[in-house]
Amino acid sequence: MNLQLKFQILRTQEFNEWFDTQTKPTQGLILARLHRISVEGHFGTTNYFDDLIELKWTSGLRVYTSRIGQMVIVVLGGGNKNGQSKDIKKAKNTLEKIKKSYL
Repeated sequence: MNLQLKFQILRTQEFNEWFDTQTKPTQGLILARLHRISVEGHFGTTNYFDDLIELKWTSGLRVYTSRIGQMVIVVLGGGNKNGQSKDIKKAKNTLEKIKKSYL
């Protein structure tokens, strides 16, 4: 079976550092969602704003991503509903660094 990926998922160091602090069940939820995005192109419950795609879970978990080009999703960071403003600001800063460095 030839699997055609919808999106390539790239993780930032900022995301990886945050991800490593999460519980194994939470990591599993996040990895499953990123896999569905890459294989099926299905993002699930989201908000779109300021070049960010906020992946949302009913538990309050949030993961911030951005689309670069047609096929690349960059995972910028994560957090929860309670720290949303701070997490969004951090994700925007990370995205700006990426844009300056690579685009």
